[in-house]
Amino acid sequence: MEELNRVTVEEYKEQTHQNLVLVLDNIRSMHNVGSAFRTADSFGVGHIYLCGITAQPPHREIEKTALGATNSVSWTYSEQIADCMAILKKSDYEIIAIEQTTNSIALQDFDFKTDKKYALVFGNEVFGVSDEAISVCDAAIEIPQSGTKHSLNISVCVGIVVWQYLASKNL
Repeated sequence: MEELNRVTVEEYKEQTHQNLVLVLDNIRSMHNVGSAFRTADSFGVGHIYLCGITAQPPHREIEKTALGATNSVSWTYSEQIADCMAILKKSDYEIIAIEQTTNSIALQDFDFKTDKKYALVFGNEVFGVSDEAISVCDAAIEIPQSGTKHSLNISVCVGIVVWQYLASKNL
């Protein structure tokens, strides 16, 4: 384990990307919640907002996939997505729904600006990002797909989009 050069929780919190946060909008699977925490930890995401029916740590079903990342990644729970969106807007985040909409932009065509803060909103496994959240988002990004299915599991989406964000900044 020493050879992996892992940082401590305290070191992690000092190196996070505070200009990138995740919003989980009514995620029903605790395994998906845990996976989002683990991915956020892996890429140094600044914070996770858990909204609506999204489960909150501590919970053993979340920990099955989080593997302790709930201790390193800071998080906040908001019963109402509108309250979360208002906090993010007030804090000058550009709020981006990760969703297929009539105006969505292909992930590879979205230009993440270096001087902006981003909140990436991921939605329910069946219904997607809520209409309430989409109505206040600044944009929507979709991951292009060419198979017979036109959706990906949220845990996969989080990894793809956060990686693209970091790659676009050469981090």
